[in-house]
Amino acid sequence: MHLLLFTVAILGAFSLLIMYISKRFIRHLSISKNLKHYFHLFLYVNLFGIFLYAMGRYYIDFNSTIYFLLSLPIGVLFLLFCTAVIYDVLHLLLKTVPLQEKRRTFFKHSLDLSSVALASSLTARSIYEARHVVLEKVNIKIPNLQKSYKILQLSDIHIGGLIDADFIKGIVERVNACKPDLVVITGDLVDIDIEKAKDALQEFRNLNSKYGTFFIVGNHEYFHNIEAIIQRVKELNIRVLENETIYIGEKDMGFNLSGVHDLFGYRALKFMPNIAKALQKREPSSPTVLLAHQPKFLEEIKESQKIDLVLSGHTHGGQLLPFKLLVKLQQPYISGLHQHTPTTQIYINKGTGFWGPPMRLGANAEITEITLI
Repeated sequence: MHLLLFTVAILGAFSLLIMYISKRFIRHLSISKNLKHYFHLFLYVNLFGIFLYAMGRYYIDFNSTIYFLLSLPIGVLFLLFCTAVIYDVLHLLLKTVPLQEKRRTFFKHSLDLSSVALASSLTARSIYEARHVVLEKVNIKIPNLQKSYKILQLSDIHIGGLIDADFIKGIVERVNACKPDLVVITGDLVDIDIEKAKDALQEFRNLNSKYGTFFIVGNHEYFHNIEAIIQRVKELNIRVLENETIYIGEKDMGFNLSGVHDLFGYRALKFMPNIAKALQKREPSSPTVLLAHQPKFLEEIKESQKIDLVLSGHTHGGQLLPFKLLVKLQQPYISGLHQHTPTTQIYINKGTGFWGPPMRLGANAEITEITLI
């Protein structure tokens, strides 16, 4: 039922976008009726593709090539809508600016051509960015830390569909090449039925680090039988931090690594975050690094709890550039390192995988190499 409602909502929303693209963009292009017909056909094919994508995500097993093609329409139509908005504004300005008719026609044709080229190039660029995961390196000063530690952070991998065992194998090899002290996965690891994710998950057994791999749940784990996901992850010899703390390093030379459940637990009424419980058994004289999936978990932290660093994900950095504006409405930070209070810093990983269309624009996928100094 939830999938049906989600599919209907998505199709309804994109039907509205198509109406806007048709009336405010395609209608005004200086092209033949036949070309406009093909443009409209392209829009409707993409809308049908969104429906097939939803079916392929959960019910129908398409081969990888077909699934890739069906994954694109959400991103394609969104970028085309953004282009249409820009075109609409510029077209209205062009109509109001006093110009000779010949010059106005020249600028109109130039606007038409450049708008189509812009939509095409943005789509191509976003597909490229999604498949090329960047190793981001950042040094973070932690007060009272007695020695340096290297943390490799993965986040928002979203196993399922195009995020398969081969993708995870490549990520694991790159993480191991960095020779980390520990690996942390800050939620949204699995985004499909756990049985369909088992081959990809097995690749995480090959992660190598001095102190091991640690995981917290994100909001998407709640959608796919969170209990089963936690159990399967534990079977991979990955430590799941469930509102708890573990000490990393030798006594008085290391730091507390704490982890909490996601804020979505309040809505699900299970696996709810509890920062007080998570900090109960920490070593008070050592620094504390907290794993919390959503940056806005900062609202749950009291200054007296003395969290030195929060590692988060969830935002995907906006994934597609215009979405950054929407993400900013819900989360205090979108990506990168921020000094939230005089005593608490936060780093937000932009996501190692992607959700929905295999596209990223202005928000590259990342593996984060964090050196605590």
